[in-house]
Amino acid sequence: MFFAPQGKYEPCGMFTIGHLIFFVLTIAGILIGVKYTKKESIKRNIIIITIVAWILEIIKIIFNLKTGHGNNLNTYIPLYYCSILLYAGIFSSIGKGYIKKMGDVFLATGGIVGGVLFLILPTTSITMYPMFHFISIQSFLYHGAMVYLGLAINKTNYIELKTKDIIYYATLLFIMCVLAFAVNVRFGSNLMFISKDFPGTPVGLLYKYTGKFFTPVAALIQIFGPFYAILGLKELIEVILKKKKFT
Repeated sequence: MFFAPQGKYEPCGMFTIGHLIFFVLTIAGILIGVKYTKKESIKRNIIIITIVAWILEIIKIIFNLKTGHGNNLNTYIPLYYCSILLYAGIFSSIGKGYIKKMGDVFLATGGIVGGVLFLILPTTSITMYPMFHFISIQSFLYHGAMVYLGLAINKTNYIELKTKDIIYYATLLFIMCVLAFAVNVRFGSNLMFISKDFPGTPVGLLYKYTGKFFTPVAALIQIFGPFYAILGLKELIEVILKKKKFT
């Protein structure tokens, strides 16, 4: 079952007991990890998680190619929003200057948003595979790691997130969207979910209401939305904590 092809066993499904177990275990692991993470261990953890994430991603790619998905780029080309962890992790681990900052800022902002959304709506794993399957387990480990890194970076102030840091985040996302769109146009894929509808997800609603403007709107939401969402939330939390301190 662990490496069974899609369709051989009944999928776990969303909002099921299996999904709830994955969600609770992942959140528990994130909270415990964040609680005991110190600033001096952040870079080491980023390096370790990046290496493990790449190993799991390569296994996932091999699995999809071996099980007959070679003609479907959507299943094995790592050009999705959450795939950016793979590249941001490298930038943060060994990059310098602007490159490192791009990685750090994405991990501190976009990683949280992408990870949380997946944990709530894991449409690309447990809707297609059973609970005790490599793809299901890998997906929750991967996205849980995204959330953990983002929260740990913010909690320890590994970087001082500022409004002007949007330039680093937006640059990385713009590059990813351009690459994904180029591949989508050439091969008819839907990488970064910016070229086609994805029914049953928030992408489907966006596609319905934006029509011919779907691609630029979907790209702009990813290029700017997650950064400002996390920055705003962080500033709000800081204001609340300051008020409590003086009351």
